[in-house]
Amino acid sequence: MRQAVSTSQAPEAIGPYSQGVRMGNLLFLSGQIPLDPATGALVEGDIATQTRRIFRNLGAVLEAAGASFANVARTTVYLADMADFAAMNEVYATFFDSPAPARSTVQAAGLPKNARVEIDVIAVFD
Repeated sequence: MRQAVSTSQAPEAIGPYSQGVRMGNLLFLSGQIPLDPATGALVEGDIATQTRRIFRNLGAVLEAAGASFANVARTTVYLADMADFAAMNEVYATFFDSPAPARSTVQAAGLPKNARVEIDVIAVFD
């Protein structure tokens, strides 16, 4: 049975999808772009600033589901420009203990609202 997970501490979905969905012991979080949940506006700043905003948003949805970054098994990072990889990666690393989750990082031709980065995660409950 699919159970939606949502919180006002993360941006509302900008389409027909849930912030997160729990199915059994799996939690799938939709891709987050660097939106301020209070205003719905894209945050200004460099890739590090935008990546931190995304992780605050993801953390809020994880928390709403009763999980944390320790539960994350897989991530996908979408970058508008691979030149941003090192700066994004530096921020990304601060959110996970070793061993880090599995990850794919791809360059995307265009992201919603012209964001520079989008990240989604899959988490597992014990």
